[in-house]
Parts: sequence; structure tokens; C-alpha cells
Amino acid sequence: MTRPFSLQPVLELMQTRADDATRRLAQLIAAENDARSKLELLQQYRSDYATRFQQAAGNGLSPAEWRNFQDFLGRIDEAIEQQGRAVGLQKTRTAAGQVQWQEQRVKLKALDTLSERHRAVEIVREARQEQKQLDEFAARSPGASKLESD
Repeated sequence: MTRPFSLQPVLELMQTRADDATRRLAQLIAAENDARSKLELLQQYRSDYATRFQQAAGNGLSPAEWRNFQDFLGRIDEAIEQQGRAVGLQKTRTAAGQVQWQEQRVKLKALDTLSERHRAVEIVREARQEQKQLDEFAARSPGASKLESD
């Protein structure tokens, strides 16, 4: 009979932790991609607004309109700056998540290797035990003593 792997509960725990780390990493990557998309959207909006400003300036603007365009561009620039920081922070979080994911994979792989070795040892042990039983059965069978005397 196969003996159970004594570290099976730990292996299952490591599998759960590795799965959790994979999910967390996927969430972090999605959040980073979302932050990048928002930044790109803001940059595109700023570019479009700057183009509209240039067109309006070419047609002539009052000082108040000029100031309004400039103020709004300034606010968009601030939002772009904040979103750039958010992207940087999210990149840092994603990198940390990747490190945790890799660490969990290494631990899981180590325990999985031990489990595989245990299975291999058990297969060999069972094969030897089976062979021993076959040898004993063959030695006890009536034809075995006849073969030995020939």
C-alpha cells in the first residue's frame, strides 16, 4: 500500500498560495494597464484640446477666452502628472506582485519535486514488495519444487 506524502497538506497550502499570488498578479497587471489607459486618454485629450486652442487662437481670442484655455490646459497637465505618478506606483506594485508570484512558484516547485520523489520511491517500494510476493508464491507452488530438482 502506498504511504501518503507526509507534506501533502503543506503542498496543498503552497498550491493555494501560488494560485492566490497568480490572481493578485493578474489584478495588479489589470490595474496597471487601466492606469496606463487613463494616462493615454488624458494625453490624447490634452493634445486634442491644445489643437482646438491653436485653432481658436488663429481665429482670435479675447483675453478671458485665452486665460480659460490656458487654465484648462494647466488642469489637464496636472491630471496627467497625477496619473503618471499613479502609473509609476502601479508599476511598483506590479513588480512586487511578480516577485511574490515567483517566490510562491519556487516554493511550490520545491514541494512538488519532493512529492514526485516520494511517489517514485513508493512505486519502487511497491514493485519490490510485489516481486517479493510473486517470488514467495512461486516458491510455495507445487511446481516450484519440481523445477528446482530438475
